This record gives sequence, C-alpha cells and structure tokens, in this order.
Amino acid sequence: MSVARPQKPSDGLFWITGASSGIGRELALECVRRGWRVVVTARRADELEALARTSPVPNAIIPAPCDVTDEVAMRALVTEIEARHGRIARAFLNAGVFYPVEIEPFDTAKYHKSFAVNLGGVVNALGAIVPGMLVHGGQIAVNASVAGYTGMPTSAAYGATKAGLINMVESLKFDGDRRGILFQLVNPGFVETPATAQNAFEMPYLMPVDEAARRIADGLDDGRFEIFFPRRFAWQLKFLAILPYRVYFWIMKRSTGAH
Repeated sequence: MSVARPQKPSDGLFWITGASSGIGRELALECVRRGWRVVVTARRADELEALARTSPVPNAIIPAPCDVTDEVAMRALVTEIEARHGRIARAFLNAGVFYPVEIEPFDTAKYHKSFAVNLGGVVNALGAIVPGMLVHGGQIAVNASVAGYTGMPTSAAYGATKAGLINMVESLKFDGDRRGILFQLVNPGFVETPATAQNAFEMPYLMPVDEAARRIADGLDDGRFEIFFPRRFAWQLKFLAILPYRVYFWIMKRSTGAH
C-alpha cells in the first residue's frame, strides 16, 4: 500500500481543467512559478494558447483543449498527454458553470447543463486519471464551493452540484488513502472571476483571483484535505449548516433579502 502524499514538480505534470479563465487560469500561472509544468484544458483552444504565451517560464504551460462532458475524448486526451509529455502527478478538476435559477420559470436546461459540467465533467476527468494514479500514486483536488455547504437563494442548480462534489471527494478519500492517491477538496467563497461578475447582489469577502490561486497552491503543497477561504465567511456558513432549519432559514432570508 503506497502512502497518499502531496506531489512535487519533479514527480510529473500538473493538469488543470477549466483553465481558460478565472481560478484555473491564475492557478496555472501560480504553479508554473512554483516549478511545475502545467497542462491546461478547456474547450476554448485560443484562450489556452493565449495563456501559454503568458507563462512566466517558456514552454511550461501545455494547451490541451477538450470538452469535459465528453467521456471518451477525456480518456483519449489523458492518454495522449501522458504519452507525449509524461505522467500526470497532480490534478485540479475545476471546470464548471454557474447559472442562477429561480422557481419561475423553472428552467430544466440550466440544471442539466450544471450537472453535466460540474458533476459529470469531474467524473469524466477522474475516470481518465485515476487508473494511472492507482499504479503510480498522485494527487487530485476538486474545486467545489462554500455554496455546497447549505442551500442558498438562486443556487439550486449550482449549489446542488457543489454539494455533490463535496460528498464525492469525502467518499473517495477513504479509498485514496489506501491506494496512494491524495484527494483534496477546494471550497472557495466569492472570487473575482467571469462567473461572479454576473452577480447583481453584494458578495461578502470578495477575493481577488490571484490571492485565491495562492491559497489553493499553498493548500495543494501542504496536503490538507479541505482548502477553504475566505475563512471567516466559510466558517459562518459551516456554523449555519449545523443550526436547526427553522433558525437557518430565518437567518438566510434576513441576510440575503429572500424573505
């Protein structure tokens, strides 16, 4: 039985999905500065090429476009990456979409798209990289959200996927610990990204994306299970989640204006 441990740049490649913008893009740049060769995946090849050109180290970012919802293509992509560039030692599964939803009109398409990308995309990436890591060991971090701690107004689709990811990674950790794969969970609060730019409401403790990337990179390096921030906001939500529902809904309605 191998020991699950944080991977180092000398162990292989770092693969990031959802890397064309936001947290994924900034984390790629941050980890190149820390010595990694980073493979970046998203649907938009032009955005990945532009990211590679901004790399602080020449040729340290490798574009590998793919749609995370295509299971067959994802398996083929990982096979090609490892054949051409070497073993994937660390992965950050980050691809996601955010669609605010309300009960009227009830838009099933937003739910299905959220589930396909946010949950299904992670499952497809896991299916592609876990077999190799069962042989060689590795490190897998999944980007969920503090929105997965509790139900929130307009977050029924997004929050459901993030709650599912939290449960998934918690469950996988048991087998990962036995088989030499370090599983980690990343739960950010509000971060300045294209996804949050569409929010019309006030976002408490809004964090710059470069600071979020540094915190994630630090957590990946030290191997802690849950990487969450801003800590004050996250702890508030963790506390709300253990309250009786009557108290929880009263506080949430008052604080969000949903009453």
